[in-house]
Order: sequence, then structure tokens, then C-alpha cells
Amino acid sequence: MSTSTQPVIKCESVYKIFGENAARIIEQSGGKVETAALLEAGCVIGVNNASFEVHEGELLVVMGLSGSGKSTLLRCISRLIETTAGNIHIDGDDLLAMNDKELIDIRRNKMGMVFQNFALLPHKTVLENIALPLQVKGMSTSDSMDRALDMVNLVELAGRENYFPRQLSGGQQQRVGIARSLAVEPDIWFLDEPFSALDPLIRREMQDEFLRIQSALKKTILFVTHDFDEAIRLADRIAIMKDGVIEQIDTPANIILSPATEYVARFTREVPRERVLSCQTIMGKYDDSQDMSDLTVSQEAIIESVAKPILTQQKPVGVTDSEGEIVGVLNSKIMANVLFGDANSLPVNN
Repeated sequence: MSTSTQPVIKCESVYKIFGENAARIIEQSGGKVETAALLEAGCVIGVNNASFEVHEGELLVVMGLSGSGKSTLLRCISRLIETTAGNIHIDGDDLLAMNDKELIDIRRNKMGMVFQNFALLPHKTVLENIALPLQVKGMSTSDSMDRALDMVNLVELAGRENYFPRQLSGGQQQRVGIARSLAVEPDIWFLDEPFSALDPLIRREMQDEFLRIQSALKKTILFVTHDFDEAIRLADRIAIMKDGVIEQIDTPANIILSPATEYVARFTREVPRERVLSCQTIMGKYDDSQDMSDLTVSQEAIIESVAKPILTQQKPVGVTDSEGEIVGVLNSKIMANVLFGDANSLPVNN
């Protein structure tokens, strides 16, 4: 993930209020929007003062229960709906100031979108469905089909390019939707509950496929879901929403170890920490005078994969970086706390 100073997406105090009096109340508020006043006026708050940044190559998962505002926020950022107040910038450009022509251009050339409804054209083949947005952009039929075939291979549907949607499983149809959105080579990828209509086994397979594609393409992604297990599996960071408010935005590990609110804590309470935390997250400080075990583990390793051998060691285990240098230590006590104890006793490394 890039750490460039200019974010790909920047939201500042974004509001989406539904109701006839919303704009007038916000205008009269002098910049201090009162939730109570909006509710008294019969307004419905979809997004309430959302401010955050997403950097190049980052996968931000926006999650919450039904009605939390997560899909509304995504639609504001893609400008499928108009915001009530606030600022949204895409690569430094003011999204809300764009005219219709500029908006069409940025959607065609910079944004890709995938929704829960696959929205495949039933009378067109897999290849034709994927090539369609390229042809809308003016690409020739021959070139668009070549590009579409590349996307078929990327999502591992080779051999099914001439099938019609009715001949595909739900997971295969969703792969076509993903391939179609990627065909235009978007810089930013918006996905709104793309796997929620799939059964659990296919959903897991699609998550694997999604992670494989992202590891290859490194897109900047906003991914909306109501499934916390899905969020922690996919995300670089997670934004948890409730009643239009972002309750917490942080890495999966920090959200699990340090929930900011009771609402966030309820999401994390039943999550097995060993399936989420990496060695780097909870390792202790390394002292080269320590008598160390011969065993070492990577700082990127998930605790679940190394817990058993570490628990059997009497000496501290070295945690190594990508160069093989020891940068921290783990021991059976730390590991036992992760598996069975209190998160507050862990040496959290942000």
C-alpha cells in the first residue's frame, strides 16, 4: 500500500440527510449540524459527518448493520447520490464541483463498481458482458474482445467465455461482474456487498479470488459489507458505522484489541484474535542479550499459524522482518494471552 501524501479519496465532514428541510437546517446551522434538530424536522440521517482518507492501493472496508449508512456513504463518494454537505476529493479534484461531462469521464476512466446485483445482460455471453463498457468508451469490437478475454483469464473463467449468464453459478456470475468492472482498468474500485447473495462456501471462494486479484492489481478499494468476518479477512483498515456515524476507523488488529466504543466492542467480542493478529502486532521488544530459541517466525505470520510451536518453546522466539533480522520476540506467555487471556495485557504495536 502506498504512503503518498495525497490521498486517492478524501472526505471532509460529509453529510447525507434525507428530508425536505435538510438543506435549510444545515445552512442555518453555521457549520455545526445538530442531529437532534434534523430528527425533529423529520429528516433521516444517512451519513453523519464522515471524514477520512483512502490512499493508493489501500483496501478500506466500510461495515455496519443494515441502515448504518455504509452503502449511502459509498454512493456519495461515487456520486451516485448527491451529498447534503461536506467535501469529497478524488486524486485532489473536487468531485462535488464536477459537471455531468466530467463526472461521466471520471466514472468511465477512473472508477469501477460492483454491486450485490450482478446486473449481467442475459442475452449476452460472458465475453460480451465484459466487453460492453469498453465498447461504450469507444474501443473497437476486436480490441474490446481481446481485453475481455484477458479479464476472463484473470478471474479464472477460461472455457466459459461463450456461456450465457443463466449457464453460470452465482459465484461465476459474480466473477463476470468483477471482470467487467476491471476491464476499464479503474484506479478506484467500489464494491457494495458484492458477495452477500452467495452461499457461504462460494462466498469464501470469492473472497479468496478477490484477495488474489487485489494482490496482483493493487487497486484503491472501498468495500462495503455487513459481515465482520469478511471485513477482517479483506481489509487493510475497517470503518465501522452506526446511524450514519463512523464509530471507529483503524486496522483490523487495532479494532479488535482497542475498540473505541461499546458498539464496536460488540462486533469484536466473538472474533478469535489468533485469526486476525499478526506476530508484528503483539510482539515484545527484542534484546540481543536474551537467550533465544532457535525457532523464528515472520512478523507477517498470523498468530493462528505459529501458536502451537511457540507455546512449546521455553525460550523467547525471534520475530523476523523481510530481511531475516530479528525485530521483536514472542513467548508462551504472550501467546497464551492472545489465545485465552485479556487483550489489555498484550504489547500492542501500532
